[in-house]
Amino acid sequence: MTYVEMAQKQSLPYEMKKILAERRAREFYHKIVGEGHNVHVSVGGLDSITLFLFLKSIGLNVPGISVSMLEDKSIQRVHQQLGIESIAPGMSKTEVLNTFGFPVISKDKASRIEYLQTPNNPKQTFIHAIMTGDMGEQGKYQHSDKIKLPDKWIKLFGGMYQDHRPDLACQVAPFRVSAKCCKYMKEKPCDQWAKEHNSYPYLGLMASEGGQRARGLTKNGCNYYGKRVTRSCPFAIFTRQDLLMLAKELNVPVPQIYGEIKEKEDGTLYTTRAQRTGCTMCGFGIHMEKRPHRFDRLKEDNPREWRYWMKECVIDKETGEKYGWGRVLDYIGVQWEDEYVDWTNRQEKLSL
Repeated sequence: MTYVEMAQKQSLPYEMKKILAERRAREFYHKIVGEGHNVHVSVGGLDSITLFLFLKSIGLNVPGISVSMLEDKSIQRVHQQLGIESIAPGMSKTEVLNTFGFPVISKDKASRIEYLQTPNNPKQTFIHAIMTGDMGEQGKYQHSDKIKLPDKWIKLFGGMYQDHRPDLACQVAPFRVSAKCCKYMKEKPCDQWAKEHNSYPYLGLMASEGGQRARGLTKNGCNYYGKRVTRSCPFAIFTRQDLLMLAKELNVPVPQIYGEIKEKEDGTLYTTRAQRTGCTMCGFGIHMEKRPHRFDRLKEDNPREWRYWMKECVIDKETGEKYGWGRVLDYIGVQWEDEYVDWTNRQEKLSL
Protein backbone atom coordinates (compact mmCIF):
# COMPACT_ATOMS: atom_id res chain seq x y z
CA MET A 1 0.00 0.00 0.00
CA THR A 2 0.92 3.63 -0.33
CA TYR A 3 0.63 5.93 2.69
CA VAL A 4 -2.50 7.45 1.13
CA GLU A 5 -4.08 4.00 0.74
CA MET A 6 -3.18 3.12 4.32
CA ALA A 7 -4.75 6.35 5.58
CA GLN A 8 -7.90 5.63 3.57
CA LYS A 9 -8.24 2.16 5.07
CA GLN A 10 -7.58 3.45 8.57
CA SER A 11 -10.49 5.89 8.11
CA LEU A 12 -12.98 3.12 7.25
CA PRO A 13 -15.81 2.40 9.73
CA TYR A 14 -14.89 0.04 12.56
CA GLU A 15 -17.23 -2.76 11.41
CA MET A 16 -15.71 -2.69 7.92
CA LYS A 17 -12.18 -2.88 9.32
CA LYS A 18 -13.21 -5.84 11.46
CA ILE A 19 -14.53 -7.61 8.36
CA LEU A 20 -11.27 -6.92 6.51
CA ALA A 21 -9.23 -8.19 9.48
CA GLU A 22 -11.19 -11.45 9.47
CA ARG A 23 -10.75 -11.77 5.72
CA ARG A 24 -6.98 -11.28 5.89
CA ALA A 25 -6.70 -13.69 8.84
CA ARG A 26 -8.59 -16.42 7.00
CA GLU A 27 -6.62 -15.89 3.78
CA PHE A 28 -3.34 -16.33 5.65
CA TYR A 29 -4.59 -19.38 7.57
CA HIS A 30 -5.85 -21.24 4.51
CA LYS A 31 -2.79 -20.47 2.41
CA ILE A 32 -0.24 -21.48 5.06
CA VAL A 33 -2.09 -24.51 6.41
CA GLY A 34 -3.06 -25.52 2.86
CA GLU A 35 0.63 -25.67 1.97
CA GLY A 36 1.32 -28.04 4.86
CA HIS A 37 2.63 -25.55 7.43
CA ASN A 38 1.39 -24.43 10.85
CA VAL A 39 0.42 -21.00 12.21
CA HIS A 40 0.71 -19.38 15.64
CA VAL A 41 0.14 -16.04 17.36
CA SER A 42 3.14 -14.22 18.82
CA VAL A 43 1.59 -12.88 22.03
CA GLY A 44 2.75 -9.98 24.17
CA GLY A 45 0.53 -7.16 25.42
CA LEU A 46 -3.11 -6.19 24.97
CA ASP A 47 -2.95 -5.88 21.16
CA SER A 48 -1.78 -9.44 20.55
CA ILE A 49 -3.87 -10.87 23.41
CA THR A 50 -6.89 -9.38 21.62
CA LEU A 51 -5.70 -10.85 18.30
CA PHE A 52 -5.33 -14.29 19.91
CA LEU A 53 -8.95 -14.18 21.12
CA PHE A 54 -10.21 -12.58 17.88
CA LEU A 55 -8.89 -15.52 15.86
CA LYS A 56 -10.65 -17.94 18.20
CA SER A 57 -13.87 -15.92 17.88
CA ILE A 58 -13.89 -16.44 14.09
CA GLY A 59 -13.20 -20.16 14.40
CA LEU A 60 -9.43 -20.18 13.90
CA ASN A 61 -8.02 -22.12 16.84
CA VAL A 62 -4.45 -20.82 16.55
CA PRO A 63 -1.97 -21.54 19.38
CA GLY A 64 -0.12 -18.68 21.05
CA ILE A 65 3.52 -18.41 22.07
CA SER A 66 5.32 -15.74 24.07
CA VAL A 67 8.63 -14.92 25.68
CA SER A 68 6.32 -14.26 28.59
CA MET A 69 8.90 -13.70 31.32
CA LEU A 70 9.92 -10.43 29.65
CA GLU A 71 6.43 -8.99 30.16
CA ASP A 72 4.85 -7.32 33.17
CA LYS A 73 3.69 -9.76 35.88
CA SER A 74 0.03 -8.95 35.19
CA ILE A 75 0.51 -9.77 31.49
CA GLN A 76 2.19 -13.04 32.45
CA ARG A 77 -0.85 -13.98 34.53
CA VAL A 78 -3.18 -13.40 31.56
CA HIS A 79 -0.89 -15.50 29.34
CA GLN A 80 -1.13 -18.36 31.84
CA GLN A 81 -4.91 -17.95 32.02
CA LEU A 82 -5.20 -18.21 28.22
CA GLY A 83 -2.82 -21.15 27.87
CA ILE A 84 -0.12 -19.25 25.95
CA GLU A 85 3.03 -21.34 25.59
CA SER A 86 5.99 -19.62 27.27
CA ILE A 87 9.42 -19.89 25.65
CA ALA A 88 12.76 -18.81 27.08
CA PRO A 89 14.41 -15.53 25.99
CA GLY A 90 17.59 -15.69 23.95
CA MET A 91 19.36 -13.43 26.46
CA SER A 92 18.34 -12.01 29.82
CA LYS A 93 17.35 -8.35 30.09
CA THR A 94 20.35 -7.62 32.30
CA GLU A 95 22.68 -9.37 29.87
CA VAL A 96 21.36 -7.35 26.92
CA LEU A 97 21.75 -4.02 28.74
CA ASN A 98 25.30 -4.81 29.82
CA THR A 99 26.33 -6.21 26.43
CA PHE A 100 24.69 -3.79 24.00
CA GLY A 101 23.17 -0.80 25.82
CA PHE A 102 19.85 0.84 26.65
CA PRO A 103 16.82 0.84 24.32
CA VAL A 104 15.84 4.50 24.47
CA ILE A 105 14.10 7.15 22.30
CA SER A 106 12.99 4.80 19.46
CA LYS A 107 14.25 1.67 17.75
CA ASP A 108 15.05 3.64 14.60
CA LYS A 109 16.95 6.42 16.38
CA ALA A 110 18.70 4.04 18.77
CA SER A 111 20.18 2.11 15.84
CA ARG A 112 21.65 5.36 14.47
CA ILE A 113 22.99 6.38 17.87
CA GLU A 114 24.82 3.04 17.97
CA TYR A 115 26.80 4.21 14.94
CA LEU A 116 27.67 7.46 16.69
CA GLN A 117 28.87 5.58 19.78
CA THR A 118 31.23 3.33 17.81
CA PRO A 119 34.81 4.72 17.97
CA ASN A 120 36.59 5.03 14.62
CA ASN A 121 33.52 3.85 12.78
CA PRO A 122 34.54 2.96 9.21
CA LYS A 123 31.15 4.05 7.83
CA GLN A 124 32.01 7.74 7.82
CA THR A 125 29.64 8.56 4.95
CA PHE A 126 26.73 7.22 6.95
CA ILE A 127 27.98 8.96 10.10
CA HIS A 128 28.02 12.24 8.17
CA ALA A 129 24.46 11.58 6.93
CA ILE A 130 23.25 10.89 10.48
CA MET A 131 24.89 14.09 11.74
CA THR A 132 23.98 16.41 8.85
CA GLY A 133 21.46 14.73 6.55
CA ASP A 134 23.84 15.16 3.62
CA MET A 135 24.01 11.89 1.68
CA GLY A 136 27.29 12.35 -0.20
CA GLU A 137 28.19 10.76 -3.52
CA GLN A 138 26.39 7.46 -2.78
CA GLY A 139 23.18 9.37 -2.13
CA LYS A 140 23.63 11.62 -5.17
CA TYR A 141 24.42 14.54 -2.84
CA GLN A 142 20.83 14.79 -1.69
CA HIS A 143 19.66 15.78 1.80
CA SER A 144 17.64 13.36 3.95
CA ASP A 145 15.89 14.35 7.17
CA LYS A 146 14.85 10.70 7.53
CA ILE A 147 18.45 9.59 8.06
CA LYS A 148 19.59 12.65 9.99
CA LEU A 149 19.05 12.57 13.74
CA PRO A 150 17.31 15.63 15.19
CA ASP A 151 19.81 18.14 16.62
CA LYS A 152 18.36 17.49 20.08
CA TRP A 153 19.81 13.97 20.03
CA ILE A 154 22.96 14.86 18.09
CA LYS A 155 23.89 17.25 20.91
CA LEU A 156 23.54 14.46 23.46
CA PHE A 157 25.10 11.57 21.52
CA GLY A 158 27.26 12.96 18.70
CA GLY A 159 30.38 13.84 20.72
CA MET A 160 32.67 11.26 19.10
CA TYR A 161 32.00 12.83 15.71
CA GLN A 162 31.86 16.48 16.71
CA ASP A 163 33.89 17.42 13.63
CA HIS A 164 30.87 16.65 11.45
CA ARG A 165 28.85 19.34 13.26
CA PRO A 166 31.17 22.13 14.42
CA ASP A 167 28.09 24.34 14.84
CA LEU A 168 26.83 22.21 17.76
CA ALA A 169 28.33 21.46 21.17
CA CYS A 170 28.00 17.66 21.19
CA GLN A 171 28.45 15.37 24.18
CA VAL A 172 29.43 11.74 24.71
CA ALA A 173 26.76 9.97 26.76
CA PRO A 174 27.83 8.13 29.95
CA PHE A 175 26.01 4.99 28.77
CA ARG A 176 25.53 3.00 25.59
CA VAL A 177 22.37 2.95 23.48
CA SER A 178 21.18 -0.02 21.45
CA ALA A 179 18.21 -1.28 19.44
CA LYS A 180 19.30 -4.92 19.64
CA CYS A 181 17.24 -5.95 22.70
CA CYS A 182 14.18 -7.35 20.89
CA LYS A 183 16.33 -9.19 18.36
CA TYR A 184 18.20 -11.20 20.97
CA MET A 185 15.53 -11.55 23.66
CA LYS A 186 12.37 -12.11 21.59
CA GLU A 187 12.88 -12.39 17.85
CA LYS A 188 15.59 -15.05 17.78
CA PRO A 189 13.89 -17.48 20.20
CA CYS A 190 10.50 -16.96 18.50
CA ASP A 191 12.06 -17.51 15.06
CA GLN A 192 13.75 -20.66 16.34
CA TRP A 193 10.47 -21.97 17.78
CA ALA A 194 8.71 -21.23 14.48
CA LYS A 195 11.40 -23.05 12.51
CA GLU A 196 11.23 -26.10 14.77
CA HIS A 197 7.43 -26.20 14.52
CA ASN A 198 7.19 -25.36 10.78
CA SER A 199 5.00 -22.43 11.75
CA TYR A 200 4.35 -18.85 10.61
CA PRO A 201 3.11 -16.04 12.87
CA TYR A 202 0.16 -13.78 13.30
CA LEU A 203 1.31 -10.47 14.83
CA GLY A 204 -0.81 -7.83 16.58
CA LEU A 205 0.94 -4.88 14.91
CA MET A 206 -0.89 -1.71 13.85
CA ALA A 207 0.37 0.98 11.48
CA SER A 208 -1.19 3.60 13.77
CA GLU A 209 1.66 2.91 16.23
CA GLY A 210 3.96 4.79 13.83
CA GLY A 211 7.70 4.43 13.27
CA GLN A 212 9.19 1.35 11.65
CA ARG A 213 5.95 -0.59 12.15
CA ALA A 214 3.97 1.92 10.12
CA ARG A 215 6.54 1.90 7.32
CA GLY A 216 6.76 -1.88 7.21
CA LEU A 217 3.00 -2.48 7.30
CA THR A 218 2.34 0.19 4.68
CA LYS A 219 4.98 -1.22 2.35
CA ASN A 220 4.15 -4.92 2.81
CA GLY A 221 0.46 -4.96 3.69
CA CYS A 222 -1.47 -7.08 6.18
CA ASN A 223 -0.30 -10.43 4.82
CA TYR A 224 3.24 -10.81 3.58
CA TYR A 225 4.80 -13.87 1.98
CA GLY A 226 8.52 -13.35 1.47
CA LYS A 227 11.65 -15.45 1.09
CA ARG A 228 12.88 -14.65 4.60
CA VAL A 229 9.73 -13.39 6.33
CA THR A 230 6.14 -14.62 6.12
CA ARG A 231 3.60 -13.18 8.54
CA SER A 232 0.06 -11.89 8.99
CA CYS A 233 -0.94 -8.63 10.70
CA PRO A 234 -4.76 -8.59 10.50
CA PHE A 235 -4.95 -5.44 12.65
CA ALA A 236 -2.59 -3.44 10.42
CA ILE A 237 -5.28 -0.85 9.55
CA PHE A 238 -6.71 -0.64 13.09
CA THR A 239 -6.42 2.43 15.27
CA ARG A 240 -6.10 2.27 19.04
CA GLN A 241 -9.85 2.93 19.27
CA ASP A 242 -10.61 -0.04 17.03
CA LEU A 243 -8.43 -2.29 19.15
CA LEU A 244 -10.07 -1.21 22.42
CA MET A 245 -13.57 -1.58 20.94
CA LEU A 246 -12.76 -5.12 19.86
CA ALA A 247 -11.21 -5.94 23.24
CA LYS A 248 -14.43 -4.84 24.95
CA GLU A 249 -16.59 -6.83 22.52
CA LEU A 250 -14.56 -9.99 23.13
CA ASN A 251 -14.38 -9.48 26.92
CA VAL A 252 -10.61 -9.68 26.71
CA PRO A 253 -8.98 -10.08 30.15
CA VAL A 254 -7.12 -6.77 30.49
CA PRO A 255 -3.82 -7.08 32.41
CA GLN A 256 -3.57 -4.90 35.52
CA ILE A 257 -0.78 -2.79 34.03
CA TYR A 258 -3.33 -1.29 31.60
CA GLY A 259 -5.91 -0.63 34.29
CA GLU A 260 -9.43 -0.69 32.83
CA ILE A 261 -10.90 0.21 29.46
CA LYS A 262 -13.13 3.22 30.07
CA GLU A 263 -15.04 5.69 27.92
CA LYS A 264 -14.75 9.48 27.95
CA GLU A 265 -17.77 11.77 27.56
CA ASP A 266 -17.11 12.05 23.82
CA GLY A 267 -17.10 8.26 23.42
CA THR A 268 -13.33 7.86 23.17
CA LEU A 269 -12.05 4.66 24.77
CA TYR A 270 -8.87 4.64 26.82
CA THR A 271 -7.01 2.50 29.33
CA THR A 272 -6.77 4.03 32.79
CA ARG A 273 -3.09 3.11 33.31
CA ALA A 274 -0.58 2.15 30.59
CA GLN A 275 -1.59 2.82 26.97
CA ARG A 276 1.14 0.60 25.55
CA THR A 277 3.55 -1.79 27.20
CA GLY A 278 6.67 -3.69 26.42
CA CYS A 279 9.49 -5.32 28.29
CA THR A 280 9.76 -3.94 31.85
CA MET A 281 13.17 -2.48 31.10
CA CYS A 282 12.29 -0.96 27.70
CA GLY A 283 12.63 2.82 27.34
CA PHE A 284 11.51 3.40 23.76
CA GLY A 285 9.23 6.44 23.77
CA ILE A 286 9.70 7.22 27.48
CA HIS A 287 10.65 10.84 26.67
CA MET A 288 7.16 11.41 25.22
CA GLU A 289 5.17 9.98 28.14
CA LYS A 290 3.38 12.14 30.67
CA ARG A 291 3.66 11.19 34.28
CA PRO A 292 2.91 8.74 35.70
CA HIS A 293 5.12 7.11 33.07
CA ARG A 294 5.98 3.42 32.80
CA PHE A 295 8.73 3.54 35.42
CA ASP A 296 6.42 5.37 37.87
CA ARG A 297 3.91 2.55 37.44
CA LEU A 298 6.63 -0.04 37.94
CA LYS A 299 7.60 1.67 41.20
CA GLU A 300 3.98 1.50 42.34
CA ASP A 301 3.54 -2.16 41.35
CA ASN A 302 6.96 -3.55 42.27
CA PRO A 303 9.33 -1.22 44.22
CA ARG A 304 12.10 -3.83 44.42
CA GLU A 305 12.13 -4.41 40.67
CA TRP A 306 11.97 -0.64 40.06
CA ARG A 307 15.08 -0.09 42.20
CA TYR A 308 16.97 -2.78 40.31
CA TRP A 309 16.21 -1.38 36.84
CA MET A 310 16.69 2.24 37.87
CA LYS A 311 19.89 1.93 39.92
CA GLU A 312 21.55 -1.48 39.80
CA CYS A 313 21.16 -3.38 36.52
CA VAL A 314 24.33 -2.26 34.70
CA ILE A 315 27.97 -2.13 35.80
CA ASP A 316 30.09 0.77 34.54
CA LYS A 317 33.10 -0.90 32.92
CA GLU A 318 35.39 2.01 33.77
CA THR A 319 34.44 2.62 37.41
CA GLY A 320 32.75 -0.61 38.49
CA GLU A 321 29.78 1.47 39.68
CA LYS A 322 26.28 0.03 39.42
CA TYR A 323 23.72 2.17 37.63
CA GLY A 324 20.55 1.82 35.61
CA TRP A 325 17.78 3.68 33.85
CA GLY A 326 18.10 6.54 36.32
CA ARG A 327 21.34 7.66 34.67
CA VAL A 328 19.71 7.45 31.22
CA LEU A 329 16.58 9.37 32.19
CA ASP A 330 18.58 12.08 33.96
CA TYR A 331 20.68 12.51 30.83
CA ILE A 332 17.74 12.87 28.42
CA GLY A 333 15.73 15.05 30.83
CA VAL A 334 13.01 12.68 32.04
CA GLN A 335 12.04 12.93 35.72
CA TRP A 336 11.84 9.69 37.67
CA GLU A 337 13.30 9.81 41.18
CA ASP A 338 11.09 12.44 42.80
CA GLU A 339 7.96 11.09 44.46
CA TYR A 340 5.17 11.32 41.89
CA VAL A 341 1.59 11.56 43.14
CA ASP A 342 -1.28 11.06 40.71
CA TRP A 343 -3.72 13.41 42.43
CA THR A 344 -6.55 12.55 40.05
CA ASN A 345 -6.46 8.88 41.00
CA ARG A 346 -5.79 9.79 44.64
CA GLN A 347 -8.95 11.91 44.78
CA GLU A 348 -10.94 9.14 43.06
CA LYS A 349 -9.74 6.65 45.68
CA LEU A 350 -10.53 9.02 48.54
CA SER A 351 -14.08 9.55 47.25
CA LEU A 352 -14.85 5.81 47.23
